[in-house]
Amino acid sequence: MILPIRAFGDPVLRKVGKDIDQDYPGLQELIDNMFDTMNSANGIGLAAPQIGLDIRLFIVDVSPLAEDEDYEDIAEELKDFKKVFINAQILEESGEEWKFNEGCLSIPDVREDVKRKSTIVIEYYDENFVKHTETFSDIRARVIQHEYDHIEGTLFTDHLSSLKKKLVKGKLVKISQGDVAINYKMRFPK
Repeated sequence: MILPIRAFGDPVLRKVGKDIDQDYPGLQELIDNMFDTMNSANGIGLAAPQIGLDIRLFIVDVSPLAEDEDYEDIAEELKDFKKVFINAQILEESGEEWKFNEGCLSIPDVREDVKRKSTIVIEYYDENFVKHTETFSDIRARVIQHEYDHIEGTLFTDHLSSLKKKLVKGKLVKISQGDVAINYKMRFPK
């Protein structure tokens, strides 16, 4: 089922997510719905707060990037990179900070350069509640960091300079009021 994505201004996007356990009601259906929702919006990541749930769950699927010539050197690693992250904790961020132009399904039509560290170590449970501690680099680390921010109540616009925040403020107000052209289901703050 395709769920509406919460727009900038919705209070749930500012909540720190709560841990869940394997008995969370309808977990597999929720995960399936999140993938359906993300795919229908042409996204590569989606966090539970973006569909109105303040829990520590996010998904990523960077396989569409395997076809992008910018990533041809890591296309093999990207083509099957589809993961579920439950109760994730980033243990370490390291390496050079690099700028990348980010966007967000909850903030349509706003894209800005964000600096993030190039490598992360993250501990999480998968959809079968098997615990993993893994290291990721390149675009995979970037997407994971962006989605991880969501379960921490942080948006990519929070990483912008004061000047950039002022420049996008008008667009953010319009998004929160539903004044944005989108081709996927959204729910706007009242």
